[in-house]
Amino acid sequence: MAVGILLITHQGIAAPLIAVATQLLRQLPLRTEAFEVSFDGDPDALLPEASAALRRVDGGDGVLVLTDLYGATPSNLTAKLARLGTPLRRVSGLSLPMLLRVMNYADLALDELPAIAAAGARNGAIVDDA
Repeated sequence: MAVGILLITHQGIAAPLIAVATQLLRQLPLRTEAFEVSFDGDPDALLPEASAALRRVDGGDGVLVLTDLYGATPSNLTAKLARLGTPLRRVSGLSLPMLLRVMNYADLALDELPAIAAAGARNGAIVDDA
């Protein structure tokens, strides 16, 4: 069994990040899926489809949901998903370093992955004075 990864973002963000991560790693070690929503998307209307995506990636140990912007539709939709019963953890501020870091710690439990994801985002932001 394994943790699944679901990226819930605005349109045009999640799928390209997964494509780049796959290109860099050759194969993602965790079941991963993109669920992109429109800017005017209604979280209640999107809930059934998002729930189906959540179930597809759940390998039995729950799902880490990575969203692009806290407080926006993807994050609000994730809050609704959390009430449906599948164990999940949510981290906002999705970036490529965050996603890659999670994939490099694929053997960790769901409760450990949010800190790993946040560290990937923090450590991936570098001020280069060159």
